[in-house]
Amino acid sequence: MKALVVFCHPTHESFTGAVLERVLAGLTGAGHEIRLTDLYAAGFTPELTREELVDYRFDHRHAPDRRPDIDQAADDLHWAEALVLVYPTWWSGQPAMLKGWFDRVWVKGVAFDLPEGATRVRPLLRNIRRIVVVTSHGSSKFVNAVEGETGKRAAFRSLRVLCSRRCRTKWIALYGIDNASAGRRHDFLVRAERSMLRLR
Repeated sequence: MKALVVFCHPTHESFTGAVLERVLAGLTGAGHEIRLTDLYAAGFTPELTREELVDYRFDHRHAPDRRPDIDQAADDLHWAEALVLVYPTWWSGQPAMLKGWFDRVWVKGVAFDLPEGATRVRPLLRNIRRIVVVTSHGSSKFVNAVEGETGKRAAFRSLRVLCSRRCRTKWIALYGIDNASAGRRHDFLVRAERSMLRLR
C-alpha cells in the first residue's frame, strides 16, 4: 500500500519519536511505499488565515485557490491509500499543529467538494481506505472514555467520511503513559510495529 505517515511532535527524542521509528520499521518490513510528513520539522503553519476562512465560508462557487504551502500535503493525500497519524494526545485531542493540518489541508477542493445547491459534501479522498492512529494518553482509558475520546472521534468520524466508503480504521493507544512502566512502553512499541506489519 501507499502509506502517508503524519508525525506530530516537537522532538524525535521522545516516546512519540520512538513510536514513529517502530511504525516506519513495520511499514517498511511489510513492503509498503511510505511518504513521511513531519509537521514540526517542516515548519508547517497551522493557523488558518482570515483570507482562508473567508474563502472557505463565503465563496461557494469554487474551491479556494490552493495555497503553495499545502500543495505537497494535498498531493500526498491524493496519493495515499493508508493514512497513519502518529502523535501524543494533549487535552483530550490532537496537538494544535495536527489540528491545524486538518483545518488547512482537509479543505474544499482537496478533501471534499460541495456543489452549488448541494446539502452534503462529496468526498474527494476515496483513494484512502485505511486510517490508523498511533497515540498516547496521560490519563487512563476510563478517563478518556468519560471525556468522550474527542481525538478518536475527529479521526474516525470527521476524517473518515471524506475517504473511501470502505475505509477501515484502527486505534492504537497507550493509556496512562505518565505512570507506565518501561515494560508497558516497550510492549506498546512492539504492538505498534506489529500492527504496521499486518496493515492491509
